[in-house]
Amino acid sequence: MKRIFMLLAAITVVFTLAACGGADTYEIAMITDAGDIDDESFNQGTWEGIVEYAEANDLTHRYYRPAEVSNEAYIETINLAIEGGAKIVVTPGFLFEPAIYESQQNHPDVNFVLIDGVPHPGDFATFNVADNTVSILFDEHESGFLAGYAAVKDGYTDLGFMGGIAVPAVVRFGVGFIAGVHYAAEESGANVSFPDNRFTYLGNFDASDEHKTRALAWFEEGTEIIFAAAGGAGSSVISAAEDSGNMMIGVDVDQGGLSDVVLTSAMKDLGAVVQQALDAHFNESFPGGETQVKDAATEGVALPFATSRFDSFTEAEYNAIFDEIAAGDVVVPATYAELTSFLDDLGIATPIQESTVTP
Repeated sequence: MKRIFMLLAAITVVFTLAACGGADTYEIAMITDAGDIDDESFNQGTWEGIVEYAEANDLTHRYYRPAEVSNEAYIETINLAIEGGAKIVVTPGFLFEPAIYESQQNHPDVNFVLIDGVPHPGDFATFNVADNTVSILFDEHESGFLAGYAAVKDGYTDLGFMGGIAVPAVVRFGVGFIAGVHYAAEESGANVSFPDNRFTYLGNFDASDEHKTRALAWFEEGTEIIFAAAGGAGSSVISAAEDSGNMMIGVDVDQGGLSDVVLTSAMKDLGAVVQQALDAHFNESFPGGETQVKDAATEGVALPFATSRFDSFTEAEYNAIFDEIAAGDVVVPATYAELTSFLDDLGIATPIQESTVTP
C-alpha cells in the first residue's frame, strides 16, 4: 500500500446532509472536531474514507459539526446522530476521548470508532475501550521520522518544527522528526541546524496571522523548511512559506495540493483505517474493546512520494528507509528519553531540550 500512497450541540448543533436520496435515517455518522470536513487534514481524510466506503456499499451517511468545542456539545451531537439512525459513529481526534467514554456506556447498541484517542472520563488515567468501541492510534513518530529524513536527504539543512498543542500525537510527530533529521544527517554527512528556538507548539490548531508572523520570522532568520504538525494552523505556515519563497511539510493527509511550497506530508492512512472499521461493523466482526496501533509495518503511515516535490531524494531511497522501519531494523523513538538514547547510539548529543519537546 505504501506505493499506492494512501487514500486520496445542543439544539444549535450545525450539521450537513451528506447522503443522497432524501433518506430519513443515516447509518454512518461522523462528528467533526474543531474543524470542518474541508480542513485538508484530519476531518477531511476521515470523511473521504467514509464517503468512499458508503458510496461503494450503498450506505447512507452524514457528518455533524458541533456548535462548539466542548464535551457537552460533542455528547449532544453524538446523541443527535444516533437519534438520526446512526448505528456506527466515527469521531476523529483526541478531543472526543471523554465524550466517547460516556457515550459508549449510554448507547451500548451503537458502535464507536475513536481515531487518535482512547476513552477516559477526562482524567487521562481511567481508560476504558468498551465492547462497542475501537480506538485507533498511529505511530506518528515513524511518519515524522520519514519526513525529517527525506527533507535532509533532499538537501535541507536548516529546519524547524511547529506543532499545534503538545498532545501525545503531536509530540510523537516532533520527536520522530528530530530523529529523522539527525539520522539522515549522520548518513549523508550533512551539517544540520535544528536548535531549541526552532521547535515550538503554537497553542492551538487554528490558522492565524500570529502563526504566520512567527513562521515568517523563522524563514527570515534562515530556516529553510518547517514541519507543521498543527492541523488548520498549517495553512498559516504555508502562507508564510509562499510569501518568503521557502518550503514546508504538511501533516495527516497529503497536503501537496494546497500549494507548491508543500514539499511532502507526514501522513496517516485515515481513509483506510476507517474503512476497515466500517467493513468490520457491517460484516458483524467489529473489533470492540480493542486499541489498534497503525504503523509502517501495517502500512498505516507514509509519505505521499508520488505527489512530493523532492529534487534529489529518490523513491528507491524512500522505500529503503520505509522498509527498514517496517522491519524493525530502524526503531524510531517515540519519547524524549527514547530520542536521547537513539541519538546517543549515533554519537550525537540531543540537540533540543526535553522541556522544549514535552512542555
